[in-house]
Amino acid sequence: MAGFREYKIGSRLFGLALGGSMCITLLMPSINIASVSSTDIALAKQLSIGHETGFNLDDPFLLGKNKPLNVSLKVDPKSGQPLSGGMSVYVYQPGTAFPAGILHPRILGAGIEELSVQQGHVTDARKDAGAVFVLAKGLYQGKEVSYIDNLTATKGWTPEDVMRVAKDEDVSHAGKGKTMFVREGCWWCHTLLPEQTQDWQVFGAPPMLGDFNGESPTAFGSDRKAPDLLHVGSRNSSKEWMMMHFFNPRLVQPHSIMPRFDYLWGEKDAAGQKIDFAKWRAEYSEYTEGKRVTPPEVPSYASDSEIRSLIDFMMSLK
Repeated sequence: MAGFREYKIGSRLFGLALGGSMCITLLMPSINIASVSSTDIALAKQLSIGHETGFNLDDPFLLGKNKPLNVSLKVDPKSGQPLSGGMSVYVYQPGTAFPAGILHPRILGAGIEELSVQQGHVTDARKDAGAVFVLAKGLYQGKEVSYIDNLTATKGWTPEDVMRVAKDEDVSHAGKGKTMFVREGCWWCHTLLPEQTQDWQVFGAPPMLGDFNGESPTAFGSDRKAPDLLHVGSRNSSKEWMMMHFFNPRLVQPHSIMPRFDYLWGEKDAAGQKIDFAKWRAEYSEYTEGKRVTPPEVPSYASDSEIRSLIDFMMSLK
């Protein structure tokens, strides 16, 4: 009996220690994070990536469905008049789920919440009708603050209006691209979190706590076997290089251990022609064996291909 009593005491102490550890690990940081205001980076990420890029009921197979579009707008979609300097807007087609900052403005932080609700009218946005958002500037307690402006409510711009005047080259599918990044396991080898010392010199500044408000998942990565990608869009803005790298990494780095992602091109190229992968690989083998002077051309991707979205996401990482 004495041994049994000791067993019960030990079990209770273990439960107490485990519960305390989970409280310190999960609850306390949550309270701390909830008190941090969103940075401009967090606001832009929320609007460009959308509600959820991991497994969810809207997109159980991670196909990149139900995602917003980032549009570089050059003209007023209502009047057709040129916009001085242009503007970047985030288009949520009807049925596209809104990000956490729209659904729960309290996570945006002091000042940002008030301006987004009172001046930006974000709570007026309706999923069934869709909405167009933009980052705007306003004053809160004498200080300039960024906030989310629902242009559908404040200007009457609808998703249909914006997409009617937008060209394909003005549209970024970064939200769908992050889904590809998660689904293809890119974060198993790459991080989105530069560490200290030499990392800052090579990969750029580390993120701030407020950069992640409303983002799910954060895709920090757990083990780096390849370069950090948090600022890759600033380090390398060449879509041609990205195409070669994803189609066959050995085209740009002969000793790369990264797998090919040529299947993300789909069956047809930008011209609608069927891609002959077997022929391409045979010609590439001839190149590596010295039988060809140059490698075969990488096919241009179709505008609706998954690789287009993944590259758009890479280019958005500034």
